[in-house]
Amino acid sequence: MTSSTTGGPLSGIRVIEFQGIGPGPLCGTFLGDMGADVIRIDRAQGAADTDYGALGRNRRSVGVNLKHPDGIATTLKLIASADALIDPLRPGVMERLGLGPEVCLAANPRLVYGRMTGWGQDGPLAQAAGHDINYIALTGALDAIGEAGRRPVPPLNLVGDFGGGALFLAFGIACGILEARRSGKGQVVDAAMVDGASLLMGLLYSLRQGGQWSGGRGGNMLDGGAHFYGCYQCADGKWISLGSIEPQFYALLREKAGLTDPAFDAQHDRSQWPVLREKLEAVFRTRSSAEWCALMEGSDVCFAPVLTMDEVPHHPHNVARKAFIELDGEFQPAPGPRFSRTPGEIRRGRPQPFAHTGEVLAEAGLDDAAIAALRASGAIA
Repeated sequence: MTSSTTGGPLSGIRVIEFQGIGPGPLCGTFLGDMGADVIRIDRAQGAADTDYGALGRNRRSVGVNLKHPDGIATTLKLIASADALIDPLRPGVMERLGLGPEVCLAANPRLVYGRMTGWGQDGPLAQAAGHDINYIALTGALDAIGEAGRRPVPPLNLVGDFGGGALFLAFGIACGILEARRSGKGQVVDAAMVDGASLLMGLLYSLRQGGQWSGGRGGNMLDGGAHFYGCYQCADGKWISLGSIEPQFYALLREKAGLTDPAFDAQHDRSQWPVLREKLEAVFRTRSSAEWCALMEGSDVCFAPVLTMDEVPHHPHNVARKAFIELDGEFQPAPGPRFSRTPGEIRRGRPQPFAHTGEVLAEAGLDDAAIAALRASGAIA
C-alpha cells in the first residue's frame, strides 16, 4: 500500500462506472489509481464477479436496480455531481435504461460521458457482438502477429481490450474533463477498440505504405523475422529476448555471444535472416538462461529474459522499482505512470458488491429515511 499527502493527479474527480467486463473496469482502475473517486454501479439483482484483482481496486460499489424507476432516479442523482461516466455496455443499452447521453447531460451539463465498445457507436458492425480478437482482426494488428507461414497469434487481449480500449478511453475521459473545465460543457467520448488499436498500428501502416514492411507475418524487423530481434530458447528450455537493432548494439551482441562468423556482417540483408536465425538458435542453445543473463543482462545488447508471470514480481529490477504490490492476497501491478509530486496510490482493494451504497447515497444528500425507503422498494441493494 502506498500513501500520499496530496492525493493523485485526479484527486477531486468523481467518476461513475457502470458494471462491465475487461476494458471498462481497467479504465476505472487507471482513473482510480490516479486519485479519482470511482463509484461503480453494480446491478442490485446480483453483481457479476468481474472485478479481478487490479480491475476491481480503488473504487466503491453501489448496488442499484436499474430496472426500477427509483433506481434510475437515484443513479441520475449520483451522475449529477460526477465529472465523468464510464459506459461499458453495447450501443443502445444505456438509452433503453433511460440513462443515455441526452438524459445524463441534461442532469449534468458538464458530464464527460465515456462510451467503451469494440466496434464503436455507429457503423454496420455497431450492433454485432465481438471480442478483442475480432476487433484487432479488423485493424491489421492480428494479421501482423505470428510466425511466417503459420496462423495469426492473438496477443492475449492486450491490444484491443486494454491498449486500444481501456487506455484509449481513459485518455479520452481525461481530455474531456480538461475541456469541460474550460468550456463548462460536457460531451460524449466514443472510444472504439477498433479505433484505438488502429492508432496503435499507426507506425506499421506508414512502414507498409512506404515499402518497408512486407505483407506477411514473421518477415519484418519487429515481428520476429530479423535474427537480431526475437526470442531464443536456451539449454535449460527457458527463453531470452533480443532487440539488437542499432549497429553498436548488434556489435556488442556479436562480441558477447562470440559471433565471429562473417555471415553476421549482413545484419540487414533480409535474404540472410532465416540462415542467421538458425545460427543464433544453435548458439543460444549452448548455455542456460541464467548464464546468458549473467553475460548480457544490463548491457547495451538490448537483452532480457522471457519471464513467466510467476517470476515477474520477483525480478530484481521490478523489486527495486516496486513495480508490483501485494493486495487482496495477490500480486498486482502498481499504479502508473509515476508522478513526482502527486503519485497515484492504492487506497482500497476491490470492494464487496454494494458495500458502499449507503455511504455514497448519504454523500449525495439522501438521509437515512430516504435510503431505507429505496431499499424497501427494491430500488437499491
